[in-house]
Amino acid sequence: MSTLSTGPSLPGNAVIAQSGGPTAVINQSLVGCIEALREFSDIGRIYGARHAVAGMVADDFVDLTETPDRTLARVAATPSSALGTSRDKPDEAYCERIFERLAAREIRHFFYIGGNDSSDTCRIVSEVARARGYELRAFHIPKTIDNDLVKNDHTPGFGSAARFVACALMGDSLDNAALPGIKIDVIMGRHAGFLTAASLLARTPAGSGPHLIYVPEATFDLDRFVADVDRIYTREGRCVIAVSEGIHDESGTPIAARIAEQLTGEVEVDAHGNVQLSGSGALGDHLANLIKSRLGKKLRVRSDTFGYLQRSFAGCVSPSDATEAREAGRAAGRAAADGLLEASITIERTSSDPYSVAYTPVRLSEVARKTRTLEPKYIVDGCDIAEEFRGYLAPLVGDLPVVEGL
Repeated sequence: MSTLSTGPSLPGNAVIAQSGGPTAVINQSLVGCIEALREFSDIGRIYGARHAVAGMVADDFVDLTETPDRTLARVAATPSSALGTSRDKPDEAYCERIFERLAAREIRHFFYIGGNDSSDTCRIVSEVARARGYELRAFHIPKTIDNDLVKNDHTPGFGSAARFVACALMGDSLDNAALPGIKIDVIMGRHAGFLTAASLLARTPAGSGPHLIYVPEATFDLDRFVADVDRIYTREGRCVIAVSEGIHDESGTPIAARIAEQLTGEVEVDAHGNVQLSGSGALGDHLANLIKSRLGKKLRVRSDTFGYLQRSFAGCVSPSDATEAREAGRAAGRAAADGLLEASITIERTSSDPYSVAYTPVRLSEVARKTRTLEPKYIVDGCDIAEEFRGYLAPLVGDLPVVEGL
């Protein structure tokens, strides 16, 4: 880990923004940061930027300095991004407009809550500010249901989304047992399969599935997929499948992107160059039709795409996820109080029994534009997840419903 730079006291105001996909606990990080900044004597006013950097350019700020504690407590427990969000990737001209708005409000501390792309945005803003001679201290607060930030054991937002996936697959598998057929559930995960792998927790002594789990870390072969389904269906009389939206062929092309291009002639990408994978049920429909065409059109085959439901599902929050999201926000505020010039807060698992974590600041460049993926040791034959992964997941997700069979 590179040595973090520190500087002298820098009085001024602060801005906090939320970027990228919302989660069930991102507001915990917002409130945790506010709480820490209220104890930091160098901070005057605390502003929230509506819709992240887009709101900064538009001068759309809300003053959070004196927001009542009672209001903050309720906001913290509310899913999604209370300030709104954005996926804009600023270039130098965009940054210049940001600095104009920040300077007008005497903002010298910049806090950005988000995932990979957001950490890169934070890095860009920090580096351009330094090059332009605008004194600004920038801090990235981790958030992503994909769980794919390097230097982190796990990230806020993942535990609650994983809990949703586990509960959804548990119920869906029991449904499938009552009325047998083949069921496909498409789960978020562009390059990292952590969230899809969390469906492992849906397996219980009562016999619920999923029977097959496909993650983007393994090459997805359509012929092998059909053979896997046929094998399970022949043995069990039914088959439940958890599949990541980011599954790809041997060339690395996402199956969903290939389908989109066939249907529309183009592949949609965002400002960060990410291929749009979560806009439709095309992948699930394609796999369902493939099974019918290969194994028999009379088979009962259905698919669901969880899509955005996974991100901010109310009432399915992991207790540890909420706590750690709050503490990550507080850790960013403390990093600023310690005089750090810039940092990304990371979560390190310091003990598994009893479970405990530490919040460690690292340089933005150590996290930005990097992607963590599921370790190969957890992937079994390209179509399953090792039981060992359950131990990693358990403290992040919390206790799950107990089900029983007759």
